Amino acid sequence: MSINSINHDEMADIAHKWEESETVETQKPMKNSIKSAEARRRIEAMREIRESGLTIEEARELGLI
Repeated sequence: MSINSINHDEMADIAHKWEESETVETQKPMKNSIKSAEARRRIEAMREIRESGLTIEEARELGLI
């Protein structure tokens, strides 16, 4: 294949598709890390409630959960 026979528009389209797929992949870990952080906060809150001696019902009544 000669370099002159390469369709540059087609190559640009393919490169654009790669860039989009890379962008999508980088967004997924961010969502997972946000969910993990939220889960850690909920777990820490539940531990603090348990350590304080409150029941789940009492914590709900106080608006802690």
